[in-house]
Amino acid sequence: MENQRNLILTVVLMGLLLIGWDIGLRYFYPQSAQKPKAVASAPAAAGDAAPAKPTREGGLQNPADQALEKQDLTQALAAPTRVAIDAPGLKGSINLIGGAIDDLTLARHREALDKTSAPVRLFSPAGTPAQHFAQLGWAAKGSFAVPDQRTQWTVEGAKLTPATPVTLKWTNPTGQTFAIRYAIDENYMITATQSVTNAGAAPVVVQPIAQINRTDRTASVDTWQVHSGPIGAFDGSVNFATNYKDVTAAGTVAAAGKPNWIGFTDIYWLSALVPDAGAKVDGDYRALGNGLFLADLLYQPVTVAPGQTQTQNVRLFAGAKENKILEAYEKQGVTNLSLSIDWGWFRWFEKPIFWLLDSLFRTVGNFGVAIILLTLIVRGMMFPIAQRQFASMAAMKAIQPKMKALQERYKDDKQKQQQEIMALYKQKGVNPLAGCLPIFLQIPVFFALYKVLVLTIEMRHQPFGLWIHDLSSPDPLHVLNLFGLLPFTPPSFLAIGPLAILLGITMWLQFKLQPSAMDPAQQQVMSIMPWMMMFVMAPFATGLLIYWITSNLLTIGQQRYLYSRHPQLKAQGAKDQQDIDRAVARDKKASASNKPKAR
Repeated sequence: MENQRNLILTVVLMGLLLIGWDIGLRYFYPQSAQKPKAVASAPAAAGDAAPAKPTREGGLQNPADQALEKQDLTQALAAPTRVAIDAPGLKGSINLIGGAIDDLTLARHREALDKTSAPVRLFSPAGTPAQHFAQLGWAAKGSFAVPDQRTQWTVEGAKLTPATPVTLKWTNPTGQTFAIRYAIDENYMITATQSVTNAGAAPVVVQPIAQINRTDRTASVDTWQVHSGPIGAFDGSVNFATNYKDVTAAGTVAAAGKPNWIGFTDIYWLSALVPDAGAKVDGDYRALGNGLFLADLLYQPVTVAPGQTQTQNVRLFAGAKENKILEAYEKQGVTNLSLSIDWGWFRWFEKPIFWLLDSLFRTVGNFGVAIILLTLIVRGMMFPIAQRQFASMAAMKAIQPKMKALQERYKDDKQKQQQEIMALYKQKGVNPLAGCLPIFLQIPVFFALYKVLVLTIEMRHQPFGLWIHDLSSPDPLHVLNLFGLLPFTPPSFLAIGPLAILLGITMWLQFKLQPSAMDPAQQQVMSIMPWMMMFVMAPFATGLLIYWITSNLLTIGQQRYLYSRHPQLKAQGAKDQQDIDRAVARDKKASASNKPKAR
């Protein structure tokens, strides 16, 4: 009866875990691939659209917002007052009205798996639902005019490319000429040189300013393990603590130290302003209302004498958080830019795993194959530990009769029983925890690979083969809808695909090869565990399932090999199974005999 009660309790707890897991996944990881519903012919204004929960990818989620964004972009980008941007990493334009960089798409990254889909849009003009742009300017410390959002600049240069910078100019009525020279590299960095030339009769005092303006409507989901929102490096330390809600509540959040760079991050994308290393500058985040936010660089006011020119440099990073590119910018003086990827506390372990995985990918050209090779390397490194584990298990089996005798002799004195068992372990040189060591060693590798799949854009939209087109997303095939033939998507805790089934089967085979547990209830729990894990792991990234399946297959191979070297372990396991079967039969017989007979 005790075993049956334990089994029922286990099944109930597993059911609660599955339901809670599904609720948690829906809360922290909404499905970014969900297709939007049809949009009405007269979409609502962006400000009236109901807010939608952010997804891992980010971007507009409300269908009305999406329709309005498309309409507004068509109108805004058709204006003649634009200078084209054409670089290998970035495409777009600069708006000569206001001088803002408000039109940027990422040439190397697509919105969807389809290679013909549109490139990812990072910046959109002011007033559009996806508003996100950078703007440089000055604050006047006096009664002279400075350029603002309505200023129409003149331009020197036809197109901004890595080979051809462009310069925006504007002169006020009192003789001060303001200029912004833009240069761009092959990737995601734009360098701006702000200058003020004073041709007037008196000195003027100006304060250079650089800003990134964005909406939180396009933000990716912000969780306890992956930050999305305001971000910056201050006095060399990257700060992940501030989110949009904090800025909304405070109105203004001042940077805790001198900014090395400041901006906004999503899981995959980053927009950040980078001042020169020696510049005297402050930084802050501000809430403008209606879900709009600013990241500011505020320079010290400077005096420009008649006939003199004041110059200030600032860089704008606007692009994908590709680790190799971020590290290259660090070598160019941008402090800890690669830490904009939220590796967390275990960066020291996760980055080497990522480096190894990326190196394997560059060798074989397929991230799925690279994950399999990574698994082979990890299991190969742990093989000597597995050998010691099996040797310890064999020793444990050899002393089972003596342990049973001690348990029976001291069944009324648990403390003495434990002392005698520990003395037996010491005498025979047995470590009862040796079997847990390989599991504990795999946990950090598994977690590191999980973080790599979640965080790194290098894994985004990476195919493996057959039906697996994105290793960073869950298995797209589901048994319950006959692999897509039926027109519905099962809830995540029932979205069992081929990989999840393979995981369950390989775990079941792995447990079948292990020596049987002496406790029948424990054996029943272990027999259910593979199928429970099949449900729990189904919503995870396919790359993680491939790692686990490969690890299970290698473990099965190791077990068969080590059983051949320790035949006494297998023989003892078979004997234990017979003992368990007899114990279960006795329990059933006793339960049947205790039932009251019908009269």
